[in-house]
Amino acid sequence: MTSGGQTSGRETSGSGDITRTLDLLWGTGRRPSRGPKPGLTLERVVEAAVELADREGLGALSMRRIATELGTGTMSLYRYVPGKAELLDLMLDRVQRASEDPADFGDGHWRSALEVLGRSTLALYRRHPWLLEVNQSRPILGPSALDGMEKVMSRIKPMGLSDPELLSVIIMIEGYVVGAARTQLYQQEAERTSGLTDAEFWEAQQPALEKAILSGRYPVLASLAEDTFSFDFDHFEFGLQRILDGLELFVTTRAAKAAPSSAPASTPPSVPAAGPDRSAGPDRSAGPDRSAPPEQSS
Repeated sequence: MTSGGQTSGRETSGSGDITRTLDLLWGTGRRPSRGPKPGLTLERVVEAAVELADREGLGALSMRRIATELGTGTMSLYRYVPGKAELLDLMLDRVQRASEDPADFGDGHWRSALEVLGRSTLALYRRHPWLLEVNQSRPILGPSALDGMEKVMSRIKPMGLSDPELLSVIIMIEGYVVGAARTQLYQQEAERTSGLTDAEFWEAQQPALEKAILSGRYPVLASLAEDTFSFDFDHFEFGLQRILDGLELFVTTRAAKAAPSSAPASTPPSVPAAGPDRSAGPDRSAGPDRSAPPEQSS
């Protein structure tokens, strides 16, 4: 993505030195013991890279440009990170830092946790639109990524699904969010490049559309309510809630199938080996009176 958020190429996570990246993420690598005392920190280098990408897109990201932002020489950055590919993985983990406030993950119910996941992930892409340029099909898992997954998993465990199904739930929500975020980003890009707002764009089409609708060729479209295409309708929230409705039905159905039957098993009355005395009258000692109506339970 170039300056202003326009789409350009695609970066791929995990394309650098995986071992070195993991060492940097988890703080397990050796630190230089010789040479001048470092004037920066790895954290500051990563923050500067994120700030630059947020402001101008990934197309502007380079070791030289980051060094300029930090007021240092390009070669000094290599004391902290091997190169741009490893830096990108550090950036991805940095922006995924989860909130430390338990209240930020909902009221404790799994549905609430997934609502928070959907909304917070959309907010993440809005803050860092360059994330949509990165192919994250093979992510390098650092502490922030695992902290976030741990928090979500711990809250959706009560769904009662298998572990692969729980992971699929997270993938489902994130896939939906990515699509919504990409649509919103494209809308912003179209407005920026065309100079027209969404309202102005559709107003320019209104005369032609009204003529087409009044032609009788599109009776269903002509019957739609006036507010059908209103910008006030929250399509993201509507879709998120319908996904959660489907999951809730699935969870309820799965739980009902797994639960043991609550109805007690019927036990046939015990009968003496010789059988009841058929010649006897309605004597209780001779067995139940089959001619009498059953007693009503109180």
